[in-house]
Amino acid sequence: MPAHKPEECDLQLLEALKAGDLDAAIALYEPDATFVVSPDQVVTGHAAIREVMQGFINAQATFNVEAVTAVPSTDGTVAVTRVKGSSTSPGPDGNPVTTPLHSVEVVRKQADGTWLFIVDDPSGEGIK
Repeated sequence: MPAHKPEECDLQLLEALKAGDLDAAIALYEPDATFVVSPDQVVTGHAAIREVMQGFINAQATFNVEAVTAVPSTDGTVAVTRVKGSSTSPGPDGNPVTTPLHSVEVVRKQADGTWLFIVDDPSGEGIK
């Protein structure tokens, strides 16, 4: 389902990951989008982002979203979004591991009025 508001990109991505729907997750990114895996690793493009998303699905993470915010540009074509919450997945010993989620994304309005990610930094830490 396409995102019709900037903040819907984040919410739909989390739903796609929860459902294990890799294609729906990737459909929320522009073809040359950038994804910050860690401060030392940035990937670009659908193929690389697909690998990262598959890892999230394999980790069986669940998400607790406390807030999603969007700040649009003055012309309404780009927005910065943020998600505050947490993710929980089984740790190496099987016990749940909860990680804070303070993501920062940049999304762009497409010609058809929908929104797609152009930069996604789930940790919100940026790059070195």
